[in-house]
Amino acid sequence: MDEIPESAAPFPHRAGNIIKINYLSIWRQNGEEASKRHIDWIRELYNYTTPYVSQNPREAYINYMDLDIGVNKVQGDTCQQAKIWGPRYYNFEKLATVKSAVDPTNFIRNEQSIPPFSS
Repeated sequence: MDEIPESAAPFPHRAGNIIKINYLSIWRQNGEEASKRHIDWIRELYNYTTPYVSQNPREAYINYMDLDIGVNKVQGDTCQQAKIWGPRYYNFEKLATVKSAVDPTNFIRNEQSIPPFSS
């Protein structure tokens, strides 16, 4: 992948990547205590691996959501908030341009979706 320039595709993480990790915790118990226990556990694992992964900034593989990197907190946020975490996943400017043309009302969205420039 490092033969393709970063500007040519939405996925910028190329040279030097040896491994990808999907941190995942699933639980069936209800309640804040269970959620906190499982989220704390996955954050502990995440912190344990910190010396062995990309840093400054720590990056995430596309479709491996890392809500600690950042989220769109309010529906209708501008791209300013997503620009904080978006480049850690992909070529943010390129995808925001496409999103603006294809989904200008931001109908398709989640906590870490790219908002259109017009939102």
